[in-house]
Amino acid sequence: MNDDIKGKLTYIISLMVAATLCFSVAVIVVAFVVGLWFDNIDNAEIFKTISAPFNAIVGGFIGLLAGMKLSNNDSEPPCRRKNDD
Repeated sequence: MNDDIKGKLTYIISLMVAATLCFSVAVIVVAFVVGLWFDNIDNAEIFKTISAPFNAIVGGFIGLLAGMKLSNNDSEPPCRRKNDD
């Protein structure tokens, strides 16, 4: 029962993280496109302003998803499982 709840919770959190990542990337891409099409906006300033948060958001969410994937099936440390045999 406890593993079922943990699996559902991991699935829900994964969906929320993926949806948030998609939304934030979409907003940043829209800002890039708006910066490219308007003549009165300096493109270099848009790219300089948005590139650091874009990298931080994408890197953070990818790290979170990777961490969830790696720790999903580890209820016990591997050294304890080997010693029990």
